Amino acid sequence: MTRYAGFKLLIVDDHAHNLFTLRTLIESEMDVEVLEATSGQDAIDLTHRHPDIDLIILDVQMPEMDGFETASMLKLRKRTRDIPIIFLTAAFKSEEFQQRGFAVGAVDYLLKPIDDNLLINKISTYFRLIEKERELNRTLEQTVAQRTAELAEARQYLENIITHMGEALLVLDPGGTIKHTNPAAWKMLGYCADNLRGMSIGDVFEEEGDAEAGAFMGTWLEALIRTGALSRIEARFIARDGRRVPILFSRTAVKDPEGRISDIICIAKDMTGYVRVAENENARALPTGGSTTTR
Repeated sequence: MTRYAGFKLLIVDDHAHNLFTLRTLIESEMDVEVLEATSGQDAIDLTHRHPDIDLIILDVQMPEMDGFETASMLKLRKRTRDIPIIFLTAAFKSEEFQQRGFAVGAVDYLLKPIDDNLLINKISTYFRLIEKERELNRTLEQTVAQRTAELAEARQYLENIITHMGEALLVLDPGGTIKHTNPAAWKMLGYCADNLRGMSIGDVFEEEGDAEAGAFMGTWLEALIRTGALSRIEARFIARDGRRVPILFSRTAVKDPEGRISDIICIAKDMTGYVRVAENENARALPTGGSTTTR
């Protein structure tokens, strides 16, 4: 038989002879630590001093505070409410007794005189259940720890990409307030992260042409809400010192499971040093200093 070393068992009985008999039997079969209490109040006090008790064997017929009252008190406390309790009784054998015992939190009961083998088997059963539960908890904790580490690694990987990307990144709420930016945006606009957070996109964004100025949160956003489509336009950022920074700008909406826009992701490429060259009625950008040949 497994010896169950490391488990702690509390036996409660107002007769010293019964306690001695129980201890002798249990310690002959198991390497568990056995604690003794001679009353219900003594049992409650012991659970305060030993919060790691695994199982309680509790006599029902005790003066002052009987087993039912003791079990009820133990179940009131968060620290002891989940400790399995096996009732021992010589007087009550009816179904009514069993129901009352289970109602106050007992998981099992045994009749006196005690069958030694039955008692040891009962104790072993609950220790095996406790072992299995603890193993499941350890496995769950390991799985959670592993998953947490994986998520942290993935988050760090994405943060590194965002931090080192050359394009400016701005994440807006549906109303156009800036929630998050990356270092490229700080450098392009001349602001620090704390300054940008909470600003309106209209404070730093200017579309080409007077007719389109300020349209970021107007007609375009309405279309974005309807379609969720990606839009690329030529526009300008307004830097902190008033400079207009030409950009190629893309913006797209992120929607929640209900289809509502939760975020607007904006990515801007600095087009300083590039000029537009018309070719076949399409606009394209070439670096300043580039040349074209026509026939």
